Amino acid sequence: MCGIFGFIEADLPRPSSVRLARASNLLAHRGPDDSGLWLGESGARKIAIAQTRLSVIDLSSSGHQPMTSVDGRLVLTFNGEIYNYRELRLELEGLGCAFRGASDTEVLLQAWAMWGEECLPRLQGMFAFAVWDTKQERLTCVRDAFGIKPLFYAKSSEGFYFASEIHALRELVDKPTNMNSAVMVEYLIHGRYDLSTETFLDGYQRLAAGHVLRIDAYGGQLQAHCERWWWPSLDEDRHLSFDDAVTGVRERFLENVRMHLRSDVPLGVALSGGVDSSSIACAIRHVEPDVPISTFSFVAPGSLINEEAWIDIVNRHIHAVPNKVSVSPEGLSDDLDSMILAQGEPFLSTSIYAQYRVYQAAREVGVTVMLDGQGADELLAGYHGYPSARFRSLLRNGQVADWMRLLRGWSSFPGRSMSDGLQHSVEALAPRRLLPYLRRMSGRDQIPSWIDQSVYPNLVNHSLSQMHPSRGEGQRFLAARLRESLTEGELGVLLRHGDRNSMHWSIESRVPFLTTSFAQFVLRLPEQYLLAPHGETKHVFRAAMRGIVPNVILDRRDKIGFDTAEFDMLRPLRPRVAEWLEGLESIPFVDSAIARKYVEDALSGQRPFTSQVWRLINASRWVQLNNV
Repeated sequence: MCGIFGFIEADLPRPSSVRLARASNLLAHRGPDDSGLWLGESGARKIAIAQTRLSVIDLSSSGHQPMTSVDGRLVLTFNGEIYNYRELRLELEGLGCAFRGASDTEVLLQAWAMWGEECLPRLQGMFAFAVWDTKQERLTCVRDAFGIKPLFYAKSSEGFYFASEIHALRELVDKPTNMNSAVMVEYLIHGRYDLSTETFLDGYQRLAAGHVLRIDAYGGQLQAHCERWWWPSLDEDRHLSFDDAVTGVRERFLENVRMHLRSDVPLGVALSGGVDSSSIACAIRHVEPDVPISTFSFVAPGSLINEEAWIDIVNRHIHAVPNKVSVSPEGLSDDLDSMILAQGEPFLSTSIYAQYRVYQAAREVGVTVMLDGQGADELLAGYHGYPSARFRSLLRNGQVADWMRLLRGWSSFPGRSMSDGLQHSVEALAPRRLLPYLRRMSGRDQIPSWIDQSVYPNLVNHSLSQMHPSRGEGQRFLAARLRESLTEGELGVLLRHGDRNSMHWSIESRVPFLTTSFAQFVLRLPEQYLLAPHGETKHVFRAAMRGIVPNVILDRRDKIGFDTAEFDMLRPLRPRVAEWLEGLESIPFVDSAIARKYVEDALSGQRPFTSQVWRLINASRWVQLNNV
């Protein structure tokens, strides 16, 4: 787990060593154990490939990066983990490859030398890496199928630049930074972000999940070409019985957990008490009966969002060593700036502060690797089960009786209602072109008074947020919606939060639900195995975990998540909030006076509190801290 960065640029008089040193310092939290730099040339261009290392597998110097192939042709800088590196190593050794060390980095390098881009579907892991081919004069940047690990890039007339985080990338590019107004307005009004390759900074891009970007340096101009390397099939496995699906899910998930335990440093589990994180913790105990397990949890004593009772059930069941943290308004005030800087870009709510503190607690007791349940909801139809998409599948296939049965069952769960179900049904049937009008009629797309109405139409970039129903393959709209969430949608937001929070504390966060083999198996299951006819979410997974996870956990019908009761956190901080809002003056399409009053009225109870309150605070403070 590391920070990676580098560039291809014209041979300019300005010193590259200063910029590289600054970028390395800004990524030191991602890799505090080692650092390295490789410099080369391609015609009149300079090439820099660099890394800061967090040692997790093969702690010796043989894992040092950038790593060069034996023949000197390939130079690799790699952030992430290849969990099936042992199996790949055996295969490569059978093909005549010799290894100098025991790291997964060397396995990746040898796999690339042997198969090139064809090695990517073989990798089970999380990764962002760059390979410079000295013979082809090509830099290839790759991001894992789900975007677990980050990679940003920028292009200019002088060259191409990449880095794990925007802070470091800004040091490399060395040019004035302007706000991407289209992204910012989408965030402030709707809370949507990280749903495209565009970032909050104009001219800075993120490599999309499951994509490969090639930069050819030969000839007069740099030539860039980007394409997707992973896109799962949605073809339904119609002949798989529910019992066989349960067995397949259990076997694959347990194997995922077993591989994610491969580490040469201490591990822990981020335990919320919900089905996903509890299943990981209990699966560890199932596959490793004697291994010590430390869990790290956020608790909120006396609050409606407190999950401590569920956390205690799991800890007793697996005989874990529990570590619990809580948060306070004062703590949020003290940590806010460091968390905003760690995230790099604005984020949806203060709920991620709980996650930030959980990783801090793990770091303080010497844990370097944490397993987390992220991705289960997007893969297995969690949350409320993506009802619009499932209703659409049923109604488009003429299964009206099955739709009525699911509507009744779905509506009976906590946090749902028949009116909600009918609204989802209307959205399921509505033509795609009518959905924006339906959202406006329901009040979901109203433009707030603190936005300058005269400039708003010019700021909107409708490509930034795809809020239409997915186009189902073979009328499988739920499967299509899940694939969209995994590869192009909401999951990327959550993975960004987790990556930045964990790496701020030099911790590697692993997500065992997210492997391409597991995802492909699940996405081909009949949709009723995921959202059951009686409305139960993650239906097949809950069945698969029977006998491994306590039934009282599997039978939970609520979902809380890492919530920090935002109004209660922000209201005591009103004097500080006034200071944090000073950055609104730098956001040209926001009327700062109206926005300030909006926030003040919400925190004082004179108007309803909405999530836009935090977004205004976050955007303002982000602008201040980043000199945007």
